[in-house]
Amino acid sequence: HVQLVESGGGSVQVGGSLRLSCEASGVPRASRDCVAWFRQVPGKEREGVAATDFGSGYYVDSVKGRFTISRDNAKNMLYLQMNSVRTGDTAMYYCAARRGGCIGWERQTMYPYWGQGTQVTVS
Repeated sequence: HVQLVESGGGSVQVGGSLRLSCEASGVPRASRDCVAWFRQVPGKEREGVAATDFGSGYYVDSVKGRFTISRDNAKNMLYLQMNSVRTGDTAMYYCAARRGGCIGWERQTMYPYWGQGTQVTVS
């Protein structure tokens, strides 16, 4: 049974920090070559936030220098450390996984595996 489960969301004040986690179970190892975080607010398209493949990290411009993506392959875990958060970071955050490297990582249609999301609210 393939499953991605996010956790760590919640309410945080502007300028604060939050760490999101995503546990992958049942996802074939090769299908977790590229793992990513996306976010979505009601009425808008899902936006790629960050991704990582073989040691490299990729970020949307709006989070560069504030967010850090990391992974622990031994524990099948993906993380997103969010620092200096802003109200514009408020969204439902999803983790996703796919085969191959992260070229074109922002294209959500390239990911066959998705979690259910965790809500982040910044105020």
